[in-house]
Amino acid sequence: MLNNFRSAQAAEHRHTGHEGCLEGTRRTVLDEIEQWVNDFEKPSVYWLNGLAGTGKSAIAQTIAERMSEEGKLGASFFCSRDFEERNDPYLIFPTLAVQLARKYTRFRLIFVPLVQSDPGIAYESPYHQMDKLIVRPLKEADISTVIVIDALDECKDDESDSAILSVLGRLVSEIPKVKFFLTGRPDPRIQKGFRLPLLKKATDVFSLHDVESGLVDNDIRSFLKQSLLEIADGLLTEEQLDLLCERTGGLFVYAVATVKFIQNGSPEERLDLLLQPLENGAHEGKAKFKTGFKKHTTLDSLYTTIVEEAFNDSEDDPMIRSVLGAVVLALNPLSPSAIATLLGFKIKEVLRVLSSVHSLLTLQEDVDRPVRFFHKSFPDFIVDPARCANPRFRVCLPDQHKELLIGCLELMNRSLEQNMCKLPDGLMNSEVNSLKERTEQYIRRVLEYACKSWHKHLVDTTPAHRLEITSALHRFLEGKFIFWLEVLSVLGAAREAVNALEAAARWLDVR
Repeated sequence: MLNNFRSAQAAEHRHTGHEGCLEGTRRTVLDEIEQWVNDFEKPSVYWLNGLAGTGKSAIAQTIAERMSEEGKLGASFFCSRDFEERNDPYLIFPTLAVQLARKYTRFRLIFVPLVQSDPGIAYESPYHQMDKLIVRPLKEADISTVIVIDALDECKDDESDSAILSVLGRLVSEIPKVKFFLTGRPDPRIQKGFRLPLLKKATDVFSLHDVESGLVDNDIRSFLKQSLLEIADGLLTEEQLDLLCERTGGLFVYAVATVKFIQNGSPEERLDLLLQPLENGAHEGKAKFKTGFKKHTTLDSLYTTIVEEAFNDSEDDPMIRSVLGAVVLALNPLSPSAIATLLGFKIKEVLRVLSSVHSLLTLQEDVDRPVRFFHKSFPDFIVDPARCANPRFRVCLPDQHKELLIGCLELMNRSLEQNMCKLPDGLMNSEVNSLKERTEQYIRRVLEYACKSWHKHLVDTTPAHRLEITSALHRFLEGKFIFWLEVLSVLGAAREAVNALEAAARWLDVR
């Protein structure tokens, strides 16, 4: 029952690929959080907030690992806008509940009969999900535990003050033995949620940009020194290390990107490139925060250096933009082979582009494994004209959504056919024991992506693309509609058909 219950896959701290804090760094923050965990006189909720790149997820990963080692962690959910399942607010509480059921026998003995008697709970509102799936079993089982939710700001939430936080504020007082550790950027929606009266009095707040700059700089310096010791030993003086540390502007993501950039090339040449004087006025007019953060500026300078170093000699800017755009805009991370299929490139061409910016990616040897940027600050940079000043490499969102949409439609037009999984006649999906194996064998991941996601790219195109899109969309709906429904059915995603047709109808009305 737990295996089949509706929940997000690979959302807990063990599966996300996040790195924790380097040993000996972030002691002030980590010590305070551990004190909060162990003191039940303190509020039940802890909100760690900070700007992009300040190390929130690394801290969340470290806390989750420590709590797991101590037997205190009940569940964790690491939100990510890169994965649909991990940015869906309707999956957070069901996923946490499944993890709690696996961890605690007493919880499981209450949870399983509850769900068996009412399987539709997983599709109810977040309030009823938390109340029925988490609060009631925890109260009845009298369990003390820690729950970690990272990057809540990356959850797609239509509520003005965060539906998850609104629910948490209304119900957290009913489970006083449970601690909720949350992280996220201080964006308006999240801030408004934590200002709700019921949640405000139940929350401790720690802002990473309020940490003394000296402490942050020392941690970043330690990270840089230890990380560069093997790859740049003897090349880096103490003064140069100080300069690199200063260039980070208090952002851990800058330090990580610096190390990856130096690792993936000639260390001497890349150090020289990074240590060149910044252009005059590079930091003028930028807000400076308590820790010396120069919002975006230092990070943008690094990203510009990396991209221009990678592609300045290239003569195929459209392909570069297309490949980077596919990584940035995919609803779920695509593999190099899938990107090549959707965009009509050769795999070696895609790999050449991705390898050029390897320091910004999680790129694996297997061309069928997903690729994504190691930090969400780079996608923010590469699509923003105010930040990525070089139009050669800047991703234009409507153009790239159009390319991915056309790629999805053309792939479905080529590939979809009747009974793709060769199922026996007259059986329901639930009666086919080998259904999962058959779908994996006959429906490629890239085709699955196209069937589930084409309409989400459609809604972000512009009227300029109308004729090309309408032609491909007409061929798809006229010739492959029934086969598409069949694929969604065997994938357990038939609800997507309704969303897709509604989106297409709205698009056609407007266009």
